[in-house]
Amino acid sequence: MEFCAEPSTLTGPAWWACYLTTPTHFSFYLSFGTVLALILLAVPVILALGFAGAFARRSAFLPLKLVGQAYTSMVRGVPDIVFFMFVPIALDQAFEAIRHVAICPDTGQPIYQGNDFVVCDAAKLPLGDAAQWVHQGYGFLLALIAFAIVFGAFAANTIDGALTAVPKNQLETASAYGMTPRQVLWRVHLPQMWRYALPGLSNLWMILVKATPLLFLLGVEDIVYWAGALGASKTSFYDFPHPDWRIWYFGFLLIFYLGLTWVSEKVFARLNLYFAKGQASHGSRREPVMAQ
Repeated sequence: MEFCAEPSTLTGPAWWACYLTTPTHFSFYLSFGTVLALILLAVPVILALGFAGAFARRSAFLPLKLVGQAYTSMVRGVPDIVFFMFVPIALDQAFEAIRHVAICPDTGQPIYQGNDFVVCDAAKLPLGDAAQWVHQGYGFLLALIAFAIVFGAFAANTIDGALTAVPKNQLETASAYGMTPRQVLWRVHLPQMWRYALPGLSNLWMILVKATPLLFLLGVEDIVYWAGALGASKTSFYDFPHPDWRIWYFGFLLIFYLGLTWVSEKVFARLNLYFAKGQASHGSRREPVMAQ
């Protein structure tokens, strides 16, 4: 807007209109999309890892069973913040080490030099001259993988418990009707499983939503980063000086997360009703009427 050219002359609504439409504020608004993108992209990967871990735990093939048990038990036993900090660093160094061996095999220098991790410039990810969005995208990818690995382990335990909770007589009846094991799995076991898995998965979703501020610790410019940067006091050196307004910015984040969890609860309530259709429950059983 043309009247925003001289911020020092603005007052009232004009000042606010210009202040809330600065490029940094648009970065703040776009960061909400970053958080939502992380959640929506992580969910399919989490479910895939959850099913893979659950079926691995239930496998009759001992090595695969041990891998499934090790994955779910190890991740559950380590604090989330440790995994969120470890996985991106480990993946980043693994990718760069592979590139170093492939691109710069003749350097003659070891990758690990004391406490330093040193690779050639061509092997670094992202490259030093890469655009800022490439650095942000790479950090987002590492964060996505970290979230998927951690929450996939919790999902595996939830799905494994739900598969176990399906009454065996239903599976045996399906087999007695001539269904193959594959048909029993896809037509009976998995559809019945969702009723028992949804409560745990809904809790896992809520935890995933609450864990998104950890993106800030992983170097991704998310809503927490921008709320802290924009809300901090600005002196006359800035175009729009103001006192410490972080309480208002973080209050807005509070409203955002409360709204997101409220919508999530409504969605999961409908999913629970959908998957409970046609299934007997304790409340639906009727006592037999005694003949007079």
